[in-house]
Amino acid sequence: MLNIIFAILIVPFVPIFMYGDLVTIKNEVKNIPVQNQVLGEESQKGQVNSCQVDASQNIVSRDLFPLKEKVPSNIIPKRRIDYTDVKIWSGASVAIDADSGTILHYAEGRKQTQIASLTKIMTAILVVENVENLDEVATITKTALTVDGTVVGCPTSVFCNANQMFAGEKITVRNLLKAMLLNSANDAATALSIHVAKTPEDFVKLMNMKTKELGLKDTNFCTPSGLEIDGRESECYSSAYDIARIASHSLQYKLIWDIMRVEEEQIYSVDGKYMHQLKNTDMLLREMPNCLGGKTGFTPLAGKSLLTVAADPTGEHKIISVILNDENRWEDMKKLVDWTFANYEWR
Repeated sequence: MLNIIFAILIVPFVPIFMYGDLVTIKNEVKNIPVQNQVLGEESQKGQVNSCQVDASQNIVSRDLFPLKEKVPSNIIPKRRIDYTDVKIWSGASVAIDADSGTILHYAEGRKQTQIASLTKIMTAILVVENVENLDEVATITKTALTVDGTVVGCPTSVFCNANQMFAGEKITVRNLLKAMLLNSANDAATALSIHVAKTPEDFVKLMNMKTKELGLKDTNFCTPSGLEIDGRESECYSSAYDIARIASHSLQYKLIWDIMRVEEEQIYSVDGKYMHQLKNTDMLLREMPNCLGGKTGFTPLAGKSLLTVAADPTGEHKIISVILNDENRWEDMKKLVDWTFANYEWR
């Protein structure tokens, strides 16, 4: 009798609060054929991005993971009576409720794989947590400028259409954050890591310490930008579920999400002599009225990935959705977000 009572009272909540035993998967990194594409993110030419949600009314100002208190049952999302399943044709996909951590959609959620520039969300977290004054000045080093892929002024590794940063340039941490999150600039991410920890390698140690602090089990960062290290690609990985949890933690920092909703912006060196044009790589800002922002990612090994935070029609509830290695990431993300709000209700 006691076993029956235990099962009735406890088992329904296991998917919400149990992480390690959520699903058993093979911890193998899927080898994706290298394609003749750039490392980073291409800006979308001709796109005018504007998110129509007032994020100041929707983004919470408290830590979301781990849960510090039991969430009242009336705000936990529950399946609607006419619930239907959804299939996202990606390497992995996850959707969670930002406030309670409830898993709303899960497909290969703990599969360890490369995540490319989705890594930059963790980099942004460590910057805002370790730099008290974001208007303090950082100096661009030669090390920061030697990274591959997308950099400030070059939306691809073979195409530059605006001013690049130069060694010795002085620019604020805030502006480097904008370059990293809007343009997905690898040089900006590396410059921030050097400013915070002296070297990118020491910054990566901070990143992996943070993963342990958050209780992440399927993540090991290699670089602040998300670029894999040649010959050590299998050491650079995370999972859709871990990235969703990292994004959930980042929601307490309003600045990060204010930046990620900006369509485009010009930033300047401290002396005002050099201007850098930035454009957001996220196409969904214009196409999803309920978006609160997101982050794109791409390397040939990781494939095309996307993280999106969206609000329900009331603006009271938020979901975090992650799609990894998906050639159709834009349409699949819209499909996943629409499906989630159509099949769950908060009560």
